[in-house]
Amino acid sequence: MENFFKLKENKTTISRELTAGLTTFFAMVYIIFVNPGMLSQTGMPYGAVFLATIIAIVIGTLIMGLFANVPYALAPGMGLNAFFTYTVVFNLGFSWQEALGMVFICGLINVLITVTKIRKQIIRAIPESLQHAIGGGIGIFIAYIGLKNAGFLTFTADPGTWTESFGTIFADSSIIPGLTDFSSVVPVLALFGVILTVILLLLKVKGAILIGIVAATLVGIPLGVTNVANISFSAEALKLPFTQLGETFGQAFVGIGGIFSNVAKLPAALLAIFAFSLTDTFDTIGTFIGTGRRTGIFSDEDMAAIENGKGFKTKMEKALIADSVATSIGAIFGTSNTTTYIESAAGIEAGGRTGLTSVFTAIFFALCVVLAPVVGVVPAAATAPALIVVGVMMVGSFKEIDWNDFGIALPAFFSAVLMALAYNISYGIAFGFILYILVKVVRKQAKEVHPILWVSSGLFLLYFVLNAVF
Repeated sequence: MENFFKLKENKTTISRELTAGLTTFFAMVYIIFVNPGMLSQTGMPYGAVFLATIIAIVIGTLIMGLFANVPYALAPGMGLNAFFTYTVVFNLGFSWQEALGMVFICGLINVLITVTKIRKQIIRAIPESLQHAIGGGIGIFIAYIGLKNAGFLTFTADPGTWTESFGTIFADSSIIPGLTDFSSVVPVLALFGVILTVILLLLKVKGAILIGIVAATLVGIPLGVTNVANISFSAEALKLPFTQLGETFGQAFVGIGGIFSNVAKLPAALLAIFAFSLTDTFDTIGTFIGTGRRTGIFSDEDMAAIENGKGFKTKMEKALIADSVATSIGAIFGTSNTTTYIESAAGIEAGGRTGLTSVFTAIFFALCVVLAPVVGVVPAAATAPALIVVGVMMVGSFKEIDWNDFGIALPAFFSAVLMALAYNISYGIAFGFILYILVKVVRKQAKEVHPILWVSSGLFLLYFVLNAVF
């Protein structure tokens, strides 16, 4: 194990990797319940999506750990599953089988652009100032997710400023965020978790983040937030997901046939595939750059080796392949795009430095097939503190940006802030790219812009236009 994962070389231990893997697991385990809840609205059987979600996580994360030897976990992406459900199926009118077919094709495209080094060329094309902005922006994003999950925020929409579609509320920009009054036990429990985790971190207690999650979960029992009453096991409940999996397994191939048999809907299908691929690619690249560069998981030498290396010798190259393959595998079993999770940052901050962290995370998710009732009792208020403190740690990347140069500060600011406010890593990157080019053009330095940035920005603009039209 030492030789395979190079633990000493990465200055870590088995126990530290175990703690990191468990921390990542708790930070993102919500997805095995949220994803089937989202996709089942399209008519997909809940149990099948539940099991497909776990399978996609386990296989993708194991590939990441064993092949790339980096501490990242993969799962069906939030935002991508919403696009799958509300845009592709509900708005564009495709069946869920056809949507799965699009996800499978997206995975193949991502494999192709990774093998041909297009993905890696994109990474090299991103200016260093924007790389640091992406890292800090992801920190804001993670902290914002934590604040929302903690119940610290409330949002007020005036009458007539919101609409409802398929049970989802869409409010316009007049909505006003505010701080909760803490009259509910949920934000109080989360506040306890934040304070405890912060104290443990300041005292440099090992496993501080994980201890905070467990402690908040236990305190939540008498408060009624941790619902232990939901813990129950039955043979029928355990059998149902396996029975239903047959209804989704391989349906992506049926969907592909449906996509190309209807010429009238082909343009919309290609648009959806493009959107899936674009978002997946930049979410992953943003996560790797934002977390890997700051922590040293992807060193400057590793980043430089991408340009000169052949095959898949660097950790970054292998990680990109693992992420790409996982999307197609997930589609085969019956779930939306599988992507590298930013919640992996929680495990990384807990000390995870090698693929052993990912292996442990995958094992914990595999156990969820039979232990889901137990795992499901960990409330979001207990994991929210972990996301908040990790976000605080990650914004340190901002110190590497020259904020006194407005031409550098402008794209960096919008790239970082819009990730959280738009709840989408790719949107932040898109605005960063576009504004960076604008600055260079105005300063008559357009020749300094890498061709990939021109192409990527053009594609982002096309995506925004087509998204507005459709």
